Amino acid sequence: MKLPALLTTLLSCGTLLAEPATTPLFWPDRQGPTRDGKIPESEWAKLPLEWDEASGKGIAWKTPIENEGHCSPIIGGDLVWFTSATTDGHKMYVYAINRHDGKIVHHKLLFENEAPEELGNPVNNYAAPSPTMDETGVYVHFGTYGTAKLDPKTAKVIWQRRDINVRHFRGPGSTPVLFENLLILTFDGIDKQFVTALEKDTGKTVWTTNRTTDYGDLDKEGKPTRDGDLRKAYGTPTLMNVDGQWQVISVGSRAAFGYDAKTGKEIWTIRHTEFNASARPVVDGNIVYINTGSERSHLTALKLDKDAKGDLTETPRILWDRAKRNAVLSSPILLNGHIFQATGAAVGTCADPKTGEDVWSERISPGKFVASPIATKDRIYFISDTGDVTVVAAAPEFKVIASSKFESPVTASPAVADGAIFVRTKTHLCKVVQAK
Repeated sequence: MKLPALLTTLLSCGTLLAEPATTPLFWPDRQGPTRDGKIPESEWAKLPLEWDEASGKGIAWKTPIENEGHCSPIIGGDLVWFTSATTDGHKMYVYAINRHDGKIVHHKLLFENEAPEELGNPVNNYAAPSPTMDETGVYVHFGTYGTAKLDPKTAKVIWQRRDINVRHFRGPGSTPVLFENLLILTFDGIDKQFVTALEKDTGKTVWTTNRTTDYGDLDKEGKPTRDGDLRKAYGTPTLMNVDGQWQVISVGSRAAFGYDAKTGKEIWTIRHTEFNASARPVVDGNIVYINTGSERSHLTALKLDKDAKGDLTETPRILWDRAKRNAVLSSPILLNGHIFQATGAAVGTCADPKTGEDVWSERISPGKFVASPIATKDRIYFISDTGDVTVVAAAPEFKVIASSKFESPVTASPAVADGAIFVRTKTHLCKVVQAK
């Protein structure tokens, strides 16, 4: 007698039947449960410090994965979820891997694209946005190519949208964010730029807000220069409670915005000079630190309250603007009264959040940083695109605590569950544990 395919899969995963599909939500967002890269205190003592993929030191298992993706893994219950896509963008998949033994539970084709737009650069791929999840489902997003909510037990599609479209020109990048009953998506293409919120249980549009940015890029004929290339961005927003009002803090090309999270109404904006925004804003009380993106990215400290409305660019609400040695793709971490960043040139910096000035600035790894760091109270894990891992003290004195190495490039941010670190390299998903 043959068992049904799904039951066979579940039984092969051993402990998968022992826990609900999403409980606990170990790492529901690409930057963890608090969406800022900070690892829960309950995990600190169990985390590995050093490992080596080549020798197997600290590697519990490594599972080969197909195709490409900058997408970072998320973890709920027993499953690690992430997406991938073929190099030509014609096929897009979701993976779910058992976090205990590394077995593939789901590897499902979600979207097929007849004529995907060429990437136009060697850096991005078609599976750069990361998924997010809650107790009811896993939300996967491929930008203009489609968004879907999946059943966390079966990976069955609950709803999907393929009608929210822009020209990404160099591939999608923005990750969705959950807020109450909404799934908030960011689309900064070369032809259209907007933020939209879908009802998370049905996928229906609740609100859509167009960017009001003056890009200043029109040529003599009134057309955007470089086909609108300077209008695109890859930003993932953060949520901030401003005097009782939840705001979506969203960074696009040439401007950043605060939107009412429930209605999408634009509340404030600040202008900046960069494009390609990618790093997520960081919140500390009533101050938000905004990274503007691209190779000349700025880090700007903005003070908000209920009276912060309209164009705030030329106001005292801009506390400082840091013009050099800022992250490009990797998101900063605010910890122990300091802001820690990893630049595109693999330089780590520690800055004073009151002034934006350097406390220290040191090259900490070969390569460059695409993945965002994760941190405990006293240490920060940086992983460069060469697969080099450098753990530094979260302190005003620069100190390298440990170094480790993966065999393949790493562009996805790591995830944490039950004392283990899960890292997606170009070729494998690896589970890293304390070496015995």
